[in-house]
Amino acid sequence: MDISDIRNDFKLKALDVKTIKENPIQQFERWLEEAMKSQCLDYNAMTLATSTPDGQPSIRVVLLKQIRNECLYFFTNYRSRKAKELSINPKAAVLFYWPELDRQVRIMGHIIKADRDISDIYFKERPLGSQISAIISPQSSEIESREVLEKMWSEEKERLNGQNVERPDFWGGYQLKPLRFEFWQGRPNRLHDRIVFKKQHIDGWDIVRLAP
Repeated sequence: MDISDIRNDFKLKALDVKTIKENPIQQFERWLEEAMKSQCLDYNAMTLATSTPDGQPSIRVVLLKQIRNECLYFFTNYRSRKAKELSINPKAAVLFYWPELDRQVRIMGHIIKADRDISDIYFKERPLGSQISAIISPQSSEIESREVLEKMWSEEKERLNGQNVERPDFWGGYQLKPLRFEFWQGRPNRLHDRIVFKKQHIDGWDIVRLAP
């Protein structure tokens, strides 16, 4: 299999500082809405990059679930690998990629745990099966087999017997406070558009264009 000759000449759209929103959150919401309307697969999926104490990068895909107060929210197990890494180094980055629109968004910033009420409300909105999985899964830990996991799930469902499920303390949300955005729009001949927002003070962003 030869992948060196794979080519895709991007011709769909352009990105100009004259038409981009002055606030990157608003620009991101515009692109997110366009990704949704274009029926991009898993348009709210983002690749989350964290790092170990010795600097080893670690990435995985999580789902963006909320945008509020200029922060991005996702939810996970607080005992997972990413949670342990974030507890030591709260600096992280996320990447959204929408190939149907020839677009990427890279976001860097600081991550902290979400308020308990935000986590409680979101957990209650999840399907019962997902709630049970969150309770029984020792996320990122080694397990004996798939059968053991499924047995734990079935036993927990039987134990609950239709009762409302309370959010466990070890599961909840994180909020990413962005400090840098990069909006990437694919263009012909690999002369892509790259517009960067850099946080300078509480209400202000510097906007610059990068070479592709």
